Amino acid sequence: MVTTGLRPRRSAVLRLLVVALALAGALLGGLGGAAPASAHAALTGSTPAQGSVADHAPEQVTLTFSEGVAMGDDSIRVLDPQGKRVDDEKLRNLSSDRVVKYGAGLPSGLRDGTYTVAWQAVSADSHPVSGAFTFSIGAPSKTSAPVPQQEAGGGLVGALYGIARYLAYAGFVLLAGGAAFVVACRPAAALVRSVQRLVVYGWALLTGTTVVMLLLRTPYTGSGDLADVFDLGGLQQVLITKPGAALVSRLLLLAAAALFVAVLFGAFARAHQPAGADEPEETGEPGEVAECGQRGEADERGAADAEDAAEEAGAADTAEEARRRKDLTFGLGFGGVIVATGLAATWAMAEHASTGLQPAVAMPVDVLHLLAVAAWLGGLAALVVSLYWGPPVERAAVRRFSRIAFGSVVVLVTTGLYQSWRQVGTWRALTDTAYGRLLLIKVALVVVLVGIAWLSRQWTGRLAEVPAGEVAAAELRAAEDAEQEAGREAEQDAAKAAGQEERQAEEEEEEREAEKATVGASATAATTATAAAAAIARPAPKSGPAPKSGSYPVSDHSTSAPHDTPAADDGPSADDDAPDPARAAQLARQQAAVRTARTKRQRDADPERLGLRRSVLAEAAVAVVVLVVTTVLTATEPARTEAAVKATSGGQSAEAGRPQTLTIPFDTGGPDGKGTARVRLAPGSSGRANTLQLRITDPSGKVRDVPEVKVSFTQKAKKLGPLSVTTRHTGKGQWRASGIQLPVPGKWRLSLVVRTSDIDQVTEIKNVKIGS
Repeated sequence: MVTTGLRPRRSAVLRLLVVALALAGALLGGLGGAAPASAHAALTGSTPAQGSVADHAPEQVTLTFSEGVAMGDDSIRVLDPQGKRVDDEKLRNLSSDRVVKYGAGLPSGLRDGTYTVAWQAVSADSHPVSGAFTFSIGAPSKTSAPVPQQEAGGGLVGALYGIARYLAYAGFVLLAGGAAFVVACRPAAALVRSVQRLVVYGWALLTGTTVVMLLLRTPYTGSGDLADVFDLGGLQQVLITKPGAALVSRLLLLAAAALFVAVLFGAFARAHQPAGADEPEETGEPGEVAECGQRGEADERGAADAEDAAEEAGAADTAEEARRRKDLTFGLGFGGVIVATGLAATWAMAEHASTGLQPAVAMPVDVLHLLAVAAWLGGLAALVVSLYWGPPVERAAVRRFSRIAFGSVVVLVTTGLYQSWRQVGTWRALTDTAYGRLLLIKVALVVVLVGIAWLSRQWTGRLAEVPAGEVAAAELRAAEDAEQEAGREAEQDAAKAAGQEERQAEEEEEEREAEKATVGASATAATTATAAAAAIARPAPKSGPAPKSGSYPVSDHSTSAPHDTPAADDGPSADDDAPDPARAAQLARQQAAVRTARTKRQRDADPERLGLRRSVLAEAAVAVVVLVVTTVLTATEPARTEAAVKATSGGQSAEAGRPQTLTIPFDTGGPDGKGTARVRLAPGSSGRANTLQLRITDPSGKVRDVPEVKVSFTQKAKKLGPLSVTTRHTGKGQWRASGIQLPVPGKWRLSLVVRTSDIDQVTEIKNVKIGS
């Protein structure tokens, strides 16, 4: 198959890619921004529990996590009601074989009030996690402790890090997949400038994003301040962590990849250059030709033997060239697989596969998954640029890529099923968790991608093979164009260098003239007198115009016959022989425009090739969306982890474990009937005993008593309630109730009745969300 590969309408390509990116943005927006809140290691328990009230001060605060985390002395901070840190600022590792637990010691003699625990860690899959909760000693109180409003890994730094992660995946796909397409599917593509740019841009993109991620690790896992990218101390700490080591290893492998790319588009490309590109013309020496003309039949037989020997030598050269190509292909293929596998392992050793269930199996599977993605999507990108911005592509090359893509899909399905089982666990988690919903979206997109690929295979089967001579001619023209472009660049560089040398010579000449001007006045006067005497002694010319100032004297015959001058005999000057660079560039552009128009006419006259180009472009657009969703999927908490958190916390989710606080203003209509009720319900979940604390204040904020308060809960959706709560008066303006059981999660209606006199009372209704 040959498909035309010159410039299409770029607007159509850009429109399709913009639509793909817009679709990806819509998908991510519909998920409610699940990616920034990707807590892969979750807090499963704490002592004291959040929202609890202890009778006396505990000796330490402990936190239990669902998987391994990295923490430091500042990772757990305990703040008193005034916001002052009261822990001993030393991390305690209380972990065992099956339990991940850390703690911070507390001093004795802590006064009563509400304390805030703020924590931050880095999960085993390199993602930062953080949180905060409160507990009270004696009785709850107001607290002014500052709690970070931004989650770890969020904000501007989190957004930049997420973009860098996506671009790193894209760079790997373009680098590994594009190189695989050249080596395994179409070696002639090593001469195509658009394919060269694709692979080199992939290498540069992956290298740049790796450096950016390495610099962003400090603020990403810590303060969230972008200025901390210049914190060398923080960078030093990052380098000794598992994610930092993975990024450094990736940079080292990219250095080897740079050498691979240089050989691929250097020696490998020259070895596959079309025949005739660099062959010298075969000419004989004049003496040999004359001698051959004088020989008889014996000489003719000798010439025939010489011709046979030349053919044998040519065959030997061809065999040697074929062996050299084979060796280069094997070496690049073997080395490329090693480098690509190492690059893929830098993701597997630092993300989902490195922790959780069966990491020894999951990491190699993850490497295979990434290599299959690169071979399919990266090869697809190389095919797209070859079809649109390169010389004709052979049908055999497309068929080879089609077979590789089919094998990649098989590997993706196999490894994807294992990864889905490992990360999801149950069928219900596919719809009940953000990870499961993202996975379903990815599966649907891959199905669409496979369907479009099937259409591309159909278009490929309809194409007729173009003679190899036309393909070689097109490749030869591409090589010549590349050489001409390189030649023009060299001419421009040479012109610049010549201009610099000319300017330097002029400067030196000016310096010499300045030195001559310093000769003494006496020598100058003597020279002038001698010149004047010579002028007086010279006879004046008989006729003819006087020579112009600054001209050299010429003889009479040279003046009357300018065509006999030496300048005329010497032929055209060097300036006439020098080509005009502007004219040469204009001529090259005109020739390129003619070739483009001719090829466009041929392309538009072939509906099969047009259909193939469009289907491949649509396939690439869907692949962009798949890559975006995959990036977000790697930054989302796995469904199995979320289920484990619920199981270890007695069915309580991380969101539901936070106390619910309501501020309810009221007005009974009587004297002193206005005030505010502050209701706090902890832990705010069903299936567990909840504690309710109620405080009444007047309009000035002072605590006040009222004759009676009543609290009840109603769940209209389940037709439950009202469930009355028995409150106990614990002090001026304060009431407390414990052991409140709310049987189901969801939205409940809290009814508060406040009576300020014998006849003045009011009922206020507020909604409160109860978690599972």
